[in-house]
Amino acid sequence: MQRIWPIPPIEYIALNEHMETRNVCVLHTRAAYDAIKGHLTFTPAQDINVTEATLDYWDSLIKDIDAEVIYAIGGGLPVDAGKYIALKLGLPLVSIPTALSVDAFLTWASGYRKDGCVYYMETKIPDLLLIDFDRIGAGPDFIRAAGITDVLSIATGSADWAYAHKRGKNPEATPYDANVEAMVQTMLTAVIDCAESAGKGERDGLARLLECLAMEVQLCNFIGHSRPEEGSEHYFAYAVENVMGKGLPHGDLVGPGILLMAQLHNLDVPKLQQAMEYCGIPLNNIPQDVMLETLKSLPDYCIQHKLPHGIAHDLTDEMIASLQLTF
Repeated sequence: MQRIWPIPPIEYIALNEHMETRNVCVLHTRAAYDAIKGHLTFTPAQDINVTEATLDYWDSLIKDIDAEVIYAIGGGLPVDAGKYIALKLGLPLVSIPTALSVDAFLTWASGYRKDGCVYYMETKIPDLLLIDFDRIGAGPDFIRAAGITDVLSIATGSADWAYAHKRGKNPEATPYDANVEAMVQTMLTAVIDCAESAGKGERDGLARLLECLAMEVQLCNFIGHSRPEEGSEHYFAYAVENVMGKGLPHGDLVGPGILLMAQLHNLDVPKLQQAMEYCGIPLNNIPQDVMLETLKSLPDYCIQHKLPHGIAHDLTDEMIASLQLTF
């Protein structure tokens, strides 16, 4: 039997119009919660600042939670924890993104860190996703639309998928499909077109970015894997995070990964870079020496963690030397 997950129910609403009478536990990142708590109509019985994405840490939080509903406020860190904890406790989950920084609030899996890599496990989708465009639009420039990288990664992810197909490296579970690639390329075009508006925090641009994130997630739900949008650019991000630490946002790591792998695939790097710059994504937070050492170690990293085949598996010194490392 094949199960096709949906995206969560989405409600566009001003947060001060959302009513909640249940006993609430809020999982959050502190800055995100501080930015919107004055707009909430309820006072949580518990609020927990989520600081790690490991299963042991999430399990340690469960024993102290006494609530009727979980709210995840912020980006990927609290919502991935929220999906895991809500499933374990049999509780409903409401997600309130304070920025469109990732696609995690739309998916059925929780990403967690183990042995220096990111793994995904089936958990659940939020039971409700609340989107207040005014609050998201008021967020910091560098994060409000950083989730564009999870759509721009279609460029390099789908190129990796085709690359592996030509080399006979795609397993039966993830066969290359040219029609699917054509579909995601349309999403890529749409998200590039809305980048400037989304980056400015305009409602129409943010709405289109959210639509692109949702369509990317739902298409991957239908085909049963994420190869069209996750490839060597994400592998680079996973690997470099081990050096940079957990302080940098997802987009700060994936963005440079996209531009590096786009060079290797001979894609339109300036167009991708312009979209990221419109959305305020910092592209120079990773020192060149760290970038270079990560690239050199990336083939072994991909093999060690059994990542789906992409151009990162086949990096050579000559290929690395050809790359522009500053953006």
